[in-house]
Amino acid sequence: MNEKAGLTSGLKKVLGLTSLFIITIGIVVSQTSVVSIVQGAGLGGGTFFMAIFIAFIIALCYISTYSELALMMPKAGSISTYTAVSVGHFMAIIASLSAYAAPALFGALAELLLLQNVLDSISPSSFTTVALAVVWTFTFLNIFGIDLFASVQSIISFTMLVTLIVIGIAGLGTFNNQGLPPHQIMHDLMHPDASVFTLVLAALWPFIAFEMVCDFIEEAKNPVRHIPKAMFTACIVLLFAYSLLAFVAMKLVPAEQLAQTDVPHLLLGKVIFGNVGKIVILILSITTTCGFISTGFATTPRLLYGMAHHKQLPPIFMRLHSKWRTPWIGILVLATLLTIAILLFKKSTDTLLMLVISGASCYLLAYIITHIDLIVLRKKYPNYPRSYKSPFFPLLQIVGILGMTYAFIHNSPSPELRSTVFINVALFIGLTAVFAFCWVKFKMKKGLFEAEPIEQAIDD
Repeated sequence: MNEKAGLTSGLKKVLGLTSLFIITIGIVVSQTSVVSIVQGAGLGGGTFFMAIFIAFIIALCYISTYSELALMMPKAGSISTYTAVSVGHFMAIIASLSAYAAPALFGALAELLLLQNVLDSISPSSFTTVALAVVWTFTFLNIFGIDLFASVQSIISFTMLVTLIVIGIAGLGTFNNQGLPPHQIMHDLMHPDASVFTLVLAALWPFIAFEMVCDFIEEAKNPVRHIPKAMFTACIVLLFAYSLLAFVAMKLVPAEQLAQTDVPHLLLGKVIFGNVGKIVILILSITTTCGFISTGFATTPRLLYGMAHHKQLPPIFMRLHSKWRTPWIGILVLATLLTIAILLFKKSTDTLLMLVISGASCYLLAYIITHIDLIVLRKKYPNYPRSYKSPFFPLLQIVGILGMTYAFIHNSPSPELRSTVFINVALFIGLTAVFAFCWVKFKMKKGLFEAEPIEQAIDD
């Protein structure tokens, strides 16, 4: 197949509901998600369940918004497509790069360093190159085809979900209770205090990124039925899994220990399983990290692929491999950037965690933009065919915007860290804004807020 065919032929439609559900779980559940839940349990006690439920409602709001937008414009570009049609390419590029590509890089780096911390806790200095090995293993797995990726991802995500549930169920049967008694947990749940609002971001981070499965919409066999169902089902399943994990953590481990350690899940595993707990948590750590890295390599290059189709990035990013039909250039670029980041930041865990919080805050801004996209497009294209319509419009969008705004403003309990996060977010957005301005103005030769007709966006 020649190069031109590699640029113009589409992605392969091979993903059914089960594969999409498994991919969604793999996207969302990460080590940082597990740590956030366990540490949140230590910080909030029974009150943290209210924060989890608030985060769940906020997640349902953005899932509903993305379901409508994704099925209106079934392209791999996701937010870059929706925003280009609603408010123009300038905001589309900013939303895509500052709120997805940059946070994905730092999030992946956090996962790899956390895996390294767990391995060092079990066997110090024995696995010094594990991060690079994971990166390049999943680089080639993703280049070799979406069907191979889906098969490997199914095994990883299924093992991860089962391990998470096993930890929760085993914790219920453990009587070595050193944490809060169940009646105290129930009392805190029934009488929450103001601390619930400071815990929303800790609870929301484990519910971020369901929408990234929309980047596989061109490879889904039946996207109309399966894309929304995969996201909503995964969100409900994780609500129960996270709540169970938080409960056993509160019950079994003293709150101050959960809140102060960098590897609270390893501590929980030792309490439940004894020395065998190291192996259980190692399995969880490996599967969550590998699942997160693998889906990151699958989703982010497809976002870049969609942006290139809209001429928001150089056309090289929409080049597909001649045999496996994968966006291999984007995959290699991401792998190279992540390799450089590993070599630069492997000794800077504290700095990295601060950057991850900054990345999470950028995600929140992306969700706000997406809710605004839907409100604009409902008014701009009121009669456009929609195979899924977000119910109670615009209530869910308003709730989502307010919830994300609150979580963004209160992104950290520390005023100093909060200020640093705001600076980092401004830096992310500022750099991408400069690129977006130059690219739209001089390369695309369009107005900054010149919206793209929806028909053209779909046909690109």
